[in-house]
Amino acid sequence: MQINLAEKVLQRIFPFLEWWPEVNKGTLKADLVAGLTGAVIVLPQGVAFATIAGLPPIYGLYTAMITPIVAALFGSSRHLVSGPTTAISLVVFAALTQLGAEPGTDDFIAKALTITLLAGIFQFLLGVGRMGTLINFVSHVVVVGFTAGAALLIMQSQLKHLLDLPVAGGSTFVKTLKTLALNIHHTNFFALGVGLFTLLLAIFSKKYLPKIPNLMVALVGGSLLAWGLAQVFGSEQVALKMVGEVKGRLPRPSLPDLGFDSLTQLAQSAFAIALLGLIEAVAIARSIAVKSQQQIDGNQEFIGQGLSNIVGSFFSCYAGSGSFTRSGINYEAGARTPLAAVFAALMLVVIVLLVAPLIAYLPIAAMAGVIMMVGYNLIDFKFARTVMRSSRRQSMVMLITFVATLVADLEMSVIIGVMFSLIFYLQKASTPNVAVMAPDPDDANRRFTYLLRKQLPECPQMKTLRLDGSIFFGSVNHISSEIRELVDEASPDVHSLLIVAQGINFIDVAGSEWLLHEAKRWEQKGGGLYFTGLKLNAQETLIRGGFRAEIGEEHFFVSKEEALRVLVPMMLDDVCANCRFRIFNECAGKPNLNQAAIPENAGAI
Repeated sequence: MQINLAEKVLQRIFPFLEWWPEVNKGTLKADLVAGLTGAVIVLPQGVAFATIAGLPPIYGLYTAMITPIVAALFGSSRHLVSGPTTAISLVVFAALTQLGAEPGTDDFIAKALTITLLAGIFQFLLGVGRMGTLINFVSHVVVVGFTAGAALLIMQSQLKHLLDLPVAGGSTFVKTLKTLALNIHHTNFFALGVGLFTLLLAIFSKKYLPKIPNLMVALVGGSLLAWGLAQVFGSEQVALKMVGEVKGRLPRPSLPDLGFDSLTQLAQSAFAIALLGLIEAVAIARSIAVKSQQQIDGNQEFIGQGLSNIVGSFFSCYAGSGSFTRSGINYEAGARTPLAAVFAALMLVVIVLLVAPLIAYLPIAAMAGVIMMVGYNLIDFKFARTVMRSSRRQSMVMLITFVATLVADLEMSVIIGVMFSLIFYLQKASTPNVAVMAPDPDDANRRFTYLLRKQLPECPQMKTLRLDGSIFFGSVNHISSEIRELVDEASPDVHSLLIVAQGINFIDVAGSEWLLHEAKRWEQKGGGLYFTGLKLNAQETLIRGGFRAEIGEEHFFVSKEEALRVLVPMMLDDVCANCRFRIFNECAGKPNLNQAAIPENAGAI
């Protein structure tokens, strides 16, 4: 017993101990192949993403070396591959340029390391605090809206490199477009040609040569074209800017700025980066887990992502998260355990040591072409069209997040999206459906149906309502108003109300108090308030607070049949005697001066 407990504790602290016994010759071979594929894929991505973040290219490669190892060993997913990503890179760039840091400078790099450390700490604390369910409050439409906005910003940020035009760092979306438009006549058409050729080559190779890394092919092709143009027209005439020297070396130890002013200045942006990184990582891990039939532990994933950024910040890495592209390729390439991500990182080290000097000859315009494609691929057009067709509220959330990403502080756009998504949700939750019901004589089983769909005769003494939604502080006012409009004003002689309550999932204290007052109001009318089919879990507050006992146990029924058997005999005989409808079976036992025929199976469910 103690041994099992000790094993569980160790597995909790070191989650890789859980899958380590599964490692064998077969899994090692599969993971090595997947790792090699991942290393080749991440090389151009690491360079491109670091450029988006405003950092020297080598920092993207450092992030792709350290972050995946820690995240793989301490996360819960077997296939998630972490490292630099487009969205996180853009948020890092936006956050630091807004503070006046100049991209590529020592100050910018120091701040990037500090914001990475803070983001990691936030993620780790959220994981340790078992706050993995926070991700459930970030709807997919918020992520899609943010990603689409980030994609536009990414593509726009590369236009200056594609056209070789000067644009001040930290400019807004609109200001950048205006600057580019005013200087369009200064376009360097050699740079534009290299960038467009690289972009088209990436698209072509992805479509027709899907098994080879299209970004790598495109960058090599763009570099060769740049070299050819320089040979024909001369380097000075072509005037193409290059990435510059990248020294092939291992990640260097680094120390983030731990000063109080720096930490407080970057805390807000770091939290937004932490939240966005967790959303990316958990969403990707869950989507792949559906295919691999693996159970994902959101809290452990938080811890893994947090540790990867904390450790990375001390080894020249900037903020990373899960990569959908690399994780998907990792799974498709046959990875069996998280060692595939570890192997990919280690193989990248070898590749960088061999080819890093060649990165210096990459034209910035070619990099811009590749990044433009990366940005475009981030936009989920299919899902966006589905949302626009199916839900007005969800469409509004997606569009608000999209616009906020373009015009507001980037690190706040996700929070704005989440805020509006919660507002719209509460708006809907606070206005539950309240509808009048009655037996349908045209239905073979005479089931209850909504009067909105069909005009049906009703009992003149008792109204039947169906309530779909929770009775809580936010919905009480709406439900009360609906009942007064549908019952009190429309049928002033009705003295009893039967609520069909199968659709009620939750009742809070405010809702319980209102139900008690409502029950007393109906008693004063000479009848009562009754419930049928109210789920036991929805009655928890009613029972614990003593509200159910005060309303009266006899007011709660399991089914409509039981309710009608008890309630119909309680109806006033003089009213029943003159009733022309007699819609329930139980009406047969009541006086009938009109001798109205009682429908067969009346009131059956």
